Amino acid sequence: MNLVVGILVVVAATAVTVTAMLTVRRRAPDGSYFQDGDRASGVFGVLATGFSVLLGFIIFLSFQSYDSSRSGAEMEATTVLQQAQTAQFLPSAASAELTAELACYARSVAGAEWKALESGTLGDRINPWGVELFRTISDVVPKEATEQSAYDRWMDQTIQREQARITRVHGAEGIIPLPLWLALFLITAVIFGYLLFFADPTEGPVTQAMLMGSSTAVITLLLLLLAFFDHPHGGGIGRLQPVAMERTVRLIDTEIEILDLDIRLPCDGDGNPL
Repeated sequence: MNLVVGILVVVAATAVTVTAMLTVRRRAPDGSYFQDGDRASGVFGVLATGFSVLLGFIIFLSFQSYDSSRSGAEMEATTVLQQAQTAQFLPSAASAELTAELACYARSVAGAEWKALESGTLGDRINPWGVELFRTISDVVPKEATEQSAYDRWMDQTIQREQARITRVHGAEGIIPLPLWLALFLITAVIFGYLLFFADPTEGPVTQAMLMGSSTAVITLLLLLLAFFDHPHGGGIGRLQPVAMERTVRLIDTEIEILDLDIRLPCDGDGNPL
């Protein structure tokens, strides 16, 4: 959801609830429907406080997931670049092939895989180039001490890369369960319904509209913020983008050029196998 759509949602929700308040106000008794305004305000305070605490806690947990996905994307990109450097110390028969597959892995993450994250269709699919990297390294038999050290380092970096990928895609399917969404919307409806009982024809329409409109705008903004953190990948302001992996793609291409490696990538620009 981009910024324009979010603003339109807030405006539409506020317009609906304000219209409802002004409509109910026409037939409401003087002084609102409540006989004791202080008692009614106290009950509303309990409802609003409980809702705000619950919503704030959920937003905090959602932000942690958002931040973890961002950190995972950066760690994965860094690890891929380190593996490209480690590959140069492995036996020459596999070094070039591993470098090419790492370059395709990076392109796949920044291209086809990120598009699947944005659309929510990634699911449990694995990166195909991760499989190719495993097949290639499985045939490597290090002989010299340098090769053995590089081989051990490669295996450690593979574990780090896979763990970082899991962290990155963790929030792609949404971390907030449906029952929790239903509870939040039900509580929101209860609060709006309760506010309608404060309709008072003795107060001005602007005052009544401000009472309902301000509450609606704040609650709607908080729910939109929660929806943003629940699906951190995609277009729009603040969404996670493959900036780190795109930088890794450029750095690997630069290293290949500087080292004058004879490498032909077995993939296109989005990491799809040729």
